Amino acid sequence: MEDLAHIAFDAAPIGLVLTEDRVIRACNATFAEMSGHASDALLGQSFRIFYDSDAGFTQVRDIGLEALRRDGAYCDERMLRRADGTTIWCRFRARTLTPDAPLARMVLSFAPIADAPAGPSLTPRERDVLTWLARGMTSKEIAKALDLSPRTVEDVRARLLRKFGVPNATRLLARLSRSG
Repeated sequence: MEDLAHIAFDAAPIGLVLTEDRVIRACNATFAEMSGHASDALLGQSFRIFYDSDAGFTQVRDIGLEALRRDGAYCDERMLRRADGTTIWCRFRARTLTPDAPLARMVLSFAPIADAPAGPSLTPRERDVLTWLARGMTSKEIAKALDLSPRTVEDVRARLLRKFGVPNATRLLARLSRSG
């Protein structure tokens, strides 16, 4: 039976990762392929390798912590930075195995959002703003989280709307997730 469980884990149609304190302890072949890294090269790596900056890595840490403590689970949509520097839009889910210390041991899943447009390439700042927009944050909230002025965030939002040819952030997110 153990072999079947291992096969199911490794061949799952979504990326699966077991982490301890944001360090990868196990991941399946789907996640490795999605991220552009070799499976064994990911083991023991901090999730920091998927972020453009230490600040981005640190900011994401606290997102969902309250839900993890309360419900044991959290989900959102986010970009996953691949080994080659490109990103893919994913549906992210987390389940903690240690609710009192949510990050101590977690199971994560990453499912690419089907048919997400290749679209124009995004700058690191655009990726940051888009990630926070997907979490439902306002420009002022994003500015505070990223330590930027609200005007800078508004400028980045406007640039994203132009790049993707959409009239508002709702349509932008719908286009990226192909939900609308």
